[in-house]
Amino acid sequence: MCLFRRQFSRLADRPVTESLKSLTDRANQLKAQGRLDDAVAVYRQATETYPSSAVAEHNLAGALGDAGRARDAETHIRKAMQKGLDAPESWLVLARALQAQFRHDEAREAFQAVLARNPLLLDAQFEWAQLIWMQSGDADVALTRIDAAVAANPQAPGLRFIRARILEFTRGPAAAYACFADALKQWPNDLGLLIPAVNVATQSGQTDLALTHAAHARSLAPNDRAPVEAQAYACLAAGRAAEAATLADMLHRSAPDDQHAIALQSTAWRMLGDDRHRALYDYSSMVKVHRLDTPAGWASLEAYVADLAAALKSVHPYQTHPFGQSVRQGSQLADVLQVDLPPIRAFSEALRGPVERHLAEIGTGGDPLRRRNTGRWRLDGIWSVWLKPGGFHADHVHPRGWLSSACYIELPAAVGAEGKQGWIKFGEPGIATDPELGFEHAVRPQPGTIVLFPSYMWHGTIPFSGEDPRLTIALDIVPA
Repeated sequence: MCLFRRQFSRLADRPVTESLKSLTDRANQLKAQGRLDDAVAVYRQATETYPSSAVAEHNLAGALGDAGRARDAETHIRKAMQKGLDAPESWLVLARALQAQFRHDEAREAFQAVLARNPLLLDAQFEWAQLIWMQSGDADVALTRIDAAVAANPQAPGLRFIRARILEFTRGPAAAYACFADALKQWPNDLGLLIPAVNVATQSGQTDLALTHAAHARSLAPNDRAPVEAQAYACLAAGRAAEAATLADMLHRSAPDDQHAIALQSTAWRMLGDDRHRALYDYSSMVKVHRLDTPAGWASLEAYVADLAAALKSVHPYQTHPFGQSVRQGSQLADVLQVDLPPIRAFSEALRGPVERHLAEIGTGGDPLRRRNTGRWRLDGIWSVWLKPGGFHADHVHPRGWLSSACYIELPAAVGAEGKQGWIKFGEPGIATDPELGFEHAVRPQPGTIVLFPSYMWHGTIPFSGEDPRLTIALDIVPA
């Protein structure tokens, strides 16, 4: 063999190093598919293959944060910063990691660093305001930075959107609509303003305006999903159920697993008296109550639930509800299984049996719930809610879920009183309808039990009185 051929042969035997761009693209695709653990592995491969890359460290940190691994996210974003990265997006990854570890003073400093570098970074504006609001319950303080940013950047419609969203969850839908309406005078064709304006207009009883905005949004983007959904909202609020059913059918056909599309479709059918609603909302066969299993290390379920309640209460960090969630007048703790306390770590063991029994009971079939039941499942989000007296969950669905749940840890005495106080209710839409539709089914909570139901079912809770709080864990499950 000549020298050239021998050298070529040795080169051919060496593994080809994948480029940083290729690794990043592959990890991004996995992340977009919801395969977060696989994405983390590829992002990590990028940091090992390109150890001097600050960008690779940033990407790994962001994915770890998305996976609820806040400590690891902090470690890698600090490495990225040590390698010279000072981007506002990196400071945002750090702020989120610190907040997830309940290091709120440090998190606020990191958010301030983000906004000092780029006040137009919308996620940071939203999350900063949310943190201040959850800690204080003071809307004026929560709005301070976004108000300053709007005043300094009057040509930025995104800031108006964020301000309206903050208003929606601090001062209500009428205040949010007023903000959107003012912005639409300047940007009448901005879909990012038109579509959420429809929702808050319906919630605040301004149905004619909602119909006008929805029709305009459809004219601008007739084939886009969001304007179709907005028009369905407006039609339901206006009592135009047949039109809403047609629109919901379009949404469902294009995305059969979108739980919100199923909810809109069934709501329209209920208004029309169509029996297909009852097939989707078959409470007797689809909503079931199970007792948790007793994890190893506890003598009884009652002893375990008492320890779990104490552990959860020790880490609930906020005074009031987050933005964009169903909680009202209560604290919500995200990524609860990341808390390193024995009773919380043991919850996965307590949960496994009830979920598997539930899947066996509901069986298989052709409806949107049973057709996806293979007996295999995975968690797609788990959080804890600690409601104050007078608190409740607004009626809602879980658009990306399949099965959802409420698991009861500690309950107020009012649950046993008249009026079904603190009970979970099903069937009452979380959107405006004409005529208004009430709930159809309710389940009394009991400590140590979990209620499992389709994610497309409208559900909420009935407010409760008294002095005792209501402590739960909620989760979403998707087919594995």
